[in-house]
Amino acid sequence: MAEQPPDKQHPREEGRPDPEELLRRYGLRDSDLEAPRPAEAVPAPSGTDSHQRKRGRLRVYLAAAAGAGKTYAMLNEGHRREGRGTDVVVGYLEAHGRPRTLAQLGDLEVIPRKKVTYRGVTLEEMDTEAIIARHPKVVLIDELAHTNVPGSKHVKRYQDVLEILDAGIDVVTTLNIQHLESLNDLVATITGVRVRETLPDWILDQADEVELIDISPHALRQRMKHGNIYPPERIDAALDNFFREGNLTALREMALRRTAEKTETQLEQYMTEHGIKETWPATERVLVGFDHRPHTRQVIRDAWWLAHGLHADLIAVSIQPEGSLAFTSKLIGWLRYGSEAKKHREAALRRLEEHAVFAEDLGAEVIRTSSRDIARTLVEIARERQVTQIVLGQPARSRWEELIRGSIINRLLRLSTDIDIHLVPRDSDE
Repeated sequence: MAEQPPDKQHPREEGRPDPEELLRRYGLRDSDLEAPRPAEAVPAPSGTDSHQRKRGRLRVYLAAAAGAGKTYAMLNEGHRREGRGTDVVVGYLEAHGRPRTLAQLGDLEVIPRKKVTYRGVTLEEMDTEAIIARHPKVVLIDELAHTNVPGSKHVKRYQDVLEILDAGIDVVTTLNIQHLESLNDLVATITGVRVRETLPDWILDQADEVELIDISPHALRQRMKHGNIYPPERIDAALDNFFREGNLTALREMALRRTAEKTETQLEQYMTEHGIKETWPATERVLVGFDHRPHTRQVIRDAWWLAHGLHADLIAVSIQPEGSLAFTSKLIGWLRYGSEAKKHREAALRRLEEHAVFAEDLGAEVIRTSSRDIARTLVEIARERQVTQIVLGQPARSRWEELIRGSIINRLLRLSTDIDIHLVPRDSDE
């Protein structure tokens, strides 16, 4: 919304008056806009779970920027549902004077807005009480991140939405990716614009459905040039600033990633609820096993290249032996190094720490644990994290060591028939 730097008083990016700018002379500051925690916003009755069963469903149309078509899609859904006999109303619509959006409203019932007066200024806000009193099956509410006028029942519109959901009404709403609180600094760094209206990420996380309204940066800029987003006097400034192609590309990537994360979470929840334990390779994930050997840096590096090429997450796992396996490792170390065994163990621990830091520097999530059965634990982690590729270094054990301790690679192959395993060859002198 208010996406202009603090020292400039231009219309905000969304095209409507910004409450921060409009009411600046009244001393409104961010400190006045504290939002309650989720537990405060949605209190659950004690001793019953009926609240969750009766609560409305939240559907969010998410986009990279204004003009992508979120509001149009929301209204289109309203017409589809109404055509199937569902009771649908429009709780709040911000058309920004766009003819096509206004035409899409059609004959949908609109709940009149409530007038709120603050220090002599009268503005219009969504009438939450009227929506709840009307109690439709579905309500369409534009601009989820909106900040209400001071004096309203709630500070933020998403709090109104939570109250409506709590009343058992389904909500369809719209949101641009730059309004997520966690992305505020990143968006400011990329675009040079500080978004003043944000909402906490947990709102999107708790949504029942998130649908991405995607459009290429070039197509969105064409819409702008054709006058379908902003009035003529604002087009050139918008194209040269917030709507630069690089900015839109970055925002689009954020929206795509956030939608993918939401889909992934829902898939994991579905698999957990249905007791599905096998891997569903909906997306690639790479797991690399690391230890103290010097060759491990190359193993981690190769795993990173694999993950990078697959656009996959990288998980680095170190499993230290425990129990009889740990005793056997110490015994082998003593047989190999004699009185120097302790010195070699200390050096190995230092290298292990260095490799963990190296993996983190490459962006990997590092997991460190211990086990009596390294192969089984590695497979358990892989299945839990839906890993599709495992990268390991070529074993350096001698034949007699494998006779004593067994082969981790062979056991891993038997336990993980549905996961690809890659072995990185080691230097002959290691």
